[in-house]
Amino acid sequence: MRRTLVLGGARSGKSAHAEGLLSDGPATYVATARLDADDAEWAGRIEAHKRRRPEAWRTVELGDPAKLPPFLANADGRVLVDDIATWLTALLDDAAAWEGGDLDPVHQACGELARAVGTSRADLVLVSAEVGLGVVPATRSGRLFRDQLGALNAALADRCTDVVLLVAGIPLRLR
Repeated sequence: MRRTLVLGGARSGKSAHAEGLLSDGPATYVATARLDADDAEWAGRIEAHKRRRPEAWRTVELGDPAKLPPFLANADGRVLVDDIATWLTALLDDAAAWEGGDLDPVHQACGELARAVGTSRADLVLVSAEVGLGVVPATRSGRLFRDQLGALNAALADRCTDVVLLVAGIPLRLR
């Protein structure tokens, strides 16, 4: 099984690059974003991603972030998860972590995700934001997100056969 982690900053081209890795046939696209009916701009971004997907792809919207690890543990074929940062955001939301809630469920779910990636029978492509190249965020929530996503990215990279970083639309192969 090939497991590829595609990292990059905002608008780096990471999603398009990840989609291109699987564009030659059927795949399952796991969308992690939650639709907010009150946010037209966010809904537009989600719609743009949907329009880009090939006809042969199946889209799965799990809704509940707890469903991703078991989904990947039982998946086969070719699976793209876009993206890990929005999945983590939903976990942090559900744990009320932004307000100082318990991080244990977040750490548990991240561990479950890393294990599922490591044992999945599917060829996986995971998209995530690279957050370790900027300044230390000025807010507690910014530091929380950066620290949690950085640790999760490292755990996922440890279980992936390939790791690619997108910078200005250019893929840099790390592994």
